[in-house]
This record gives sequence, structure tokens and C-alpha cells, in this order.
Amino acid sequence: MTQHSRRAFLQVIGATGVIGFGNRTVSSRSHRSRYLVDLQEVSRNDLPSRTTIIHDLPEIDLLVVSGDRSKLERGTAMVPDLEVTQDNAGPAAEYAGPSTETKWENHNHDGPAKNTEFQWDKRVQNVGDLTDKPGGGKFIHDVTKGEGTRVAVIDDGVFDQHPDLTSVVNEDLSENFTSDEYDFRPNGAGSHGTHVAGTIAATNSNTGPTGGVLGTAPNTEIVALRVFSNAWGTTGDTLAAIMAAADKGCDVANISLGFSPFNPGYYASFIRESYRRVADYAKQNGMLIVTSAGNSAVDIGKEDIVSLPSEVDGIFSVASTGPIGFGWGDKHDNNEQKWLKGDRLEKPSTYPSEFTNYGDGIDLSASGGNYVPGSRDTNPKAHLDYVYSTIYKRTQSDEIVPAYGWKAGTSMAAPQVAGAIALIRSLRPRSTPDEVTEYLKETAVSGPGGSKYHGAGHLNLKRLLKRIH
Repeated sequence: MTQHSRRAFLQVIGATGVIGFGNRTVSSRSHRSRYLVDLQEVSRNDLPSRTTIIHDLPEIDLLVVSGDRSKLERGTAMVPDLEVTQDNAGPAAEYAGPSTETKWENHNHDGPAKNTEFQWDKRVQNVGDLTDKPGGGKFIHDVTKGEGTRVAVIDDGVFDQHPDLTSVVNEDLSENFTSDEYDFRPNGAGSHGTHVAGTIAATNSNTGPTGGVLGTAPNTEIVALRVFSNAWGTTGDTLAAIMAAADKGCDVANISLGFSPFNPGYYASFIRESYRRVADYAKQNGMLIVTSAGNSAVDIGKEDIVSLPSEVDGIFSVASTGPIGFGWGDKHDNNEQKWLKGDRLEKPSTYPSEFTNYGDGIDLSASGGNYVPGSRDTNPKAHLDYVYSTIYKRTQSDEIVPAYGWKAGTSMAAPQVAGAIALIRSLRPRSTPDEVTEYLKETAVSGPGGSKYHGAGHLNLKRLLKRIH
């Protein structure tokens, strides 16, 4: 990609590496000969003539460059441009959705299950009419669907030819920040970003027999900023995309990518400072930043652990929760909503996920899916506790086609909050980032495990809209 000079920022790389739940972590190795340079410590005029500037970010006094470090002036404040890679450890929490011939015994009608029947995360928030018996009370979407807002998805690209996403992705503003020559759409890194985008803004527009899925804010606009090429990305490309998101007028950026927790050190200090500058700039431009807290199941509040960018002030960190037992039982007489209540679940939807990070760095929790260790080997329905959303798949003839599937991780929790911010800004477009943060936190509800796992509480859209509408 050509050099970018971006003026804004927004968000974070949400750490998500863990148990192979379709999340990303950052490698300790740098990408080729790329470096991040702090212009508050060295003048750009002191850089060797053969140094190539990849991203020029003057608003935060940062350069992303490539060159021979041995030829750069001694004392230059720089760190390697750490490589963001896909974490392949453990089982992949990803399944294709049901075909039109599939029957799920836990629904109330004959024929195949509707895709929305698998969306426990939207049902529990009463987002829209997702039951097979319409007309059951007031929904969040009766008040707002996120009209007039814009959300950046900084990820591995968004498949905008999916019927539930075609009308929400802004092709003109979407962009590729990697060095490959492809566009903003996925390029070999999977459907992580497409799943995230669907959680935020899917429109349930699929006219097929099983229908589509519904996002939190289906009338918002998605700006897809791709920072993955195949299975890798870089910190520098991600920072440049974050800056661009603010320039493009996004209300919030979702970055479900990032660093696994690591020990304090020079790299950590440099990266923390870079994100602090970006967060400050985002706030000045009215941008909110939402990141995933990470899937390493560790206490990120400990002094000997650094979790970035979750612990940076101004970056909103989201932990994951999810039910255990959704749809595991036999066919029932009442609607699917009742599967989220009472003793039908082994654990409620607000229960901390097995993999989620926790501790003082958590701002809020939201639905990201859950699992029982080893359950996938013995329970064919275990994946129903994951988050169901838009994906794509390749046919035997290598054609890319729209599909649906389950993923679990804090990567899936962060876009729940990003979608909620779109709802807030739709109703209160002049609200500041601090005000939006206050609305989210003061309307959150308590959850199992308390603030250790939920921060200010668990996202509650009903209380949120009652507060601002």
C-alpha cells in the first residue's frame, strides 16, 4: 500500500490471542526490517537517506519505517514493528452455519431453523424481533437502529457481498493498509472481520429459507480497514488504520486484534505510549475506541503483566461472557427466549467466559461466547454457546460464498459494545467520548464474579436506551 499520512485515531488492538478462538496475538519478532520511530526523541532529518517511510503519523509523532537498523543513528528511539499473527493454538471455535435442510429440534416450528434462532446474544438484549412468533413486545430497534453513525472495523477485512452486509459497508471509505495490492476485502486471513461486522450491523436481509442474522445497529455504516494480509499483520499498519478511522469520521472503531499479555519492558513502554497518544487524539476528535480484553484467562491487573492496549486510558476494554447450555435440551413448547432464563441453562449468558482475561483493566463485559473445556469432543451442541454471525466460505471450486458460523472470544464481545455506541450516537450525536463511556458504565448490570470479570458491569441495552432516550 502507498504511504499514508493519517490524522486521527481511534482505537486499539484488542488483545485476543487464546485457545485458538479465531483471535490474533502479536509475535515477538518484527516484520522484516520495519520499525516504529518516536519523533519526540529524534528528528526525521536524522534518519538515513535510504530509510523508507511506510506510514507518516505526525499527529502522534510517530513514523513506521523500513531500513537497516545498523545504519540508523545510535540512540534513535525505535522498536521493531511487531508482527500480529493468527493464533492457531488449541481448537478453532468456528463452525459453518446450518444449511437450509438442517433441522434443529429446539425450535417451535416445522422445517429448518432460522438463523436468528441461534443468536442468543441478540435475544437476551431484546434487540429485535428474532422469534418465530412475531409481535412480542418492544425492542431496542423500535427506538433506534444506529441511523446516522459510522463504525470502523479494523481487522482482516469484511466480505461486503454477504446479503446481510451489502447495504452497510461503505466501499469508498473502506481501505487496505497492508503492503499487498488487494482491496479492503479479506485476503486469506479468514472471516474474523466479517463475523465482527455482522455482530455490529448485520441487516437480516437474506431472503433464503433460513433468513439472515441481525446486528445491534443494522442502520449504521461500516468502514472496513484491513490490516491483515493472509495470516499476518503489523503494529504499524494497525496504528495507521486507527488514525485513518478518526479522519474518516467514525464514531467508534472496533479492533478485535492485539497483543497477548507480556512482561513489562522497553517494547511495552514504547507501544503503550504510542497508544496513549492515539487515544488522546481520538478523544479530541470525538472518536471512541473499543478493544477486546484478550483470551489468555489471566489477570491483566497484575504489575508483572502488560496487556496492551487494554490498559491504556481512553481505550475501552471489553471482557467476554456467555451461557453454557443454550439449546442443549429437548424440544420445548415455548419460544426460544426461554432458553436464556431460569434453570434451562447451566450458566447464564452473563457468566464469565472460560478464556476471558480479567482484572483492573476491564471496563465492561459483553456477550462473546463460552465453552466447557473438552465439551466439543463429547457434545455436538457445544458450539451453540458461541456467537453466531456472518462469515464466508470457499466452495470446492474455490468460489467465495456468504455463510454463517459460530465464533467465541473477546473478539466477539467487543463489537457488542461498538454496536451499542452506534445506538448512543444515533440518539445523542453530540455526546462526547466521556459521556458515552459514562452512559455505558452507569447502565451496566452486575454479573457473576463481580467487577473482577465485568469492570463496571455487563452491557445492558434496555437500561442504556432508557437512560438516553
